[in-house]
Amino acid sequence: MSTAQSQPLYDVIIVGGSYAGLSCAMQLARARRRVLVIDAGQRRNRYASHSHGFLTQDGRAPCDIAAEGKRQVLAYSTVTWREGRALQASPTADGYAVQLDDGSTVQAMRLVLASGVVDELPPIEGLRERWGASVFHCPYCHGYELDQGRIGVIATGPLSMHHALMLPDWGTVTFFLNGAFEPDAAQLAELARRGSTVESGPILRIAGLADVVLADGSTHAMAGLFVAPSTRQSSPLAGQLGCAIDEGLTGPVVRTDEMKSTSVAGVFCCGDAGRAAGNVAFAVADGAMAGVAAHRSLMFGLPPAA
Repeated sequence: MSTAQSQPLYDVIIVGGSYAGLSCAMQLARARRRVLVIDAGQRRNRYASHSHGFLTQDGRAPCDIAAEGKRQVLAYSTVTWREGRALQASPTADGYAVQLDDGSTVQAMRLVLASGVVDELPPIEGLRERWGASVFHCPYCHGYELDQGRIGVIATGPLSMHHALMLPDWGTVTFFLNGAFEPDAAQLAELARRGSTVESGPILRIAGLADVVLADGSTHAMAGLFVAPSTRQSSPLAGQLGCAIDEGLTGPVVRTDEMKSTSVAGVFCCGDAGRAAGNVAFAVADGAMAGVAAHRSLMFGLPPAA
């Protein structure tokens, strides 16, 4: 008997055990479905000390939210947890097989990709060390705590213009272009209307809490910094399976419909891997939808191929 055939057949395999994956697992567990969660332990917001904007959990440590979610999900007897990385996925006669980094293979009738994305920051000295502590990407998650202080936006491209126009609602904004973006006359007028000032010189490094040191020697002390990182998919599985992938504002995004179905029958995607804008609340909502949709497909079958 082959390795794949010797493994238990689950109803659903969920790749990724962060907020979206946990939320998905909860829905399926409550439907008494056999669920396997494969998790590599790399939550996107693991660098942040506090999470904000998620109802009933505002200000709580992200690791605590995830740990409590895992505890609650594993209280259901039909849920199994495997620590490890899913390396490869392929279709089988009745679903999908997933190979793990320990060499084992598991099978299920449905597959949910909740594997998230990886943030890639610009190569500025001192930036990565402050990621999640005083350097952020989501104003709704971290803007309020800066207490209307001085906020720096570091340009990474045209998307940073959106940051520079949003953030005056949270503080006094300086837009550091750093050679990554050049506003035109209309954009400069819009920045002025919103009260954002512009510094065009190159950034030498980030120091102190969130001090921007420019190549000309000047230092701009900030309460916090915002940057729009580029992103890449954490997992290769969507590409291996042939799921349609769109180029989002910051990087590749797995294409899904309103029920979180991908373009490949029986494969669903939730959380940051399938959404251009991510936070904990969005991830939990996406996961719940994917779980319900996967369960519905198990009950009533997959739609006919187009």
